[in-house]
Amino acid sequence: MSRLATAPVVKLIMSVLSPAPDLIGQAVGVVSDLYGEADFVSALLPFDYTDYYAAEMGAPLYRRFVAFERLMPPETLPDVKRRTLEAEEQWTEGGRRRVNIDPGYLAEAHLILATGKGYAHRPYLRDGVYADLTLVYQQQAFRPLAWTYPDYGSPDVRALFEKIRAKYLLQRKETRL
Repeated sequence: MSRLATAPVVKLIMSVLSPAPDLIGQAVGVVSDLYGEADFVSALLPFDYTDYYAAEMGAPLYRRFVAFERLMPPETLPDVKRRTLEAEEQWTEGGRRRVNIDPGYLAEAHLILATGKGYAHRPYLRDGVYADLTLVYQQQAFRPLAWTYPDYGSPDVRALFEKIRAKYLLQRKETRL
């Protein structure tokens, strides 16, 4: 028989995307005000895997990945998604976003992104938010799935999340969470 237990805390991560690197810096500041100190901020990376956002945001696009020191209960992900959508509004001009903030969390076994779009591999959480199982941790590495976005499935991005995972596991061990 299974026994119900509270899920372990997880590590909040975000992707911050914009055509303007200075706006990415501003957005990282805003989400840090909301969720505490970042303990990882990636280098500025080109976002050239897709032109999905180009019509709305322009091109070229850049991205930073951010991870936060404070761990959180996984069930709070819909709240985070809603707050990041609200935060994006301050950089909206003429109905077009200039910054895209995509939150998710890293757990021992996987990386989950929050999305407002349902699909077969995206179970509904609440408040219009779905969980996108993006990467799974197997055989000592994050592995992409058939639906994983190409950028998240790239070796460089997976290696970045493996470093964040190592920090997360150390945090859990130190705090016994």
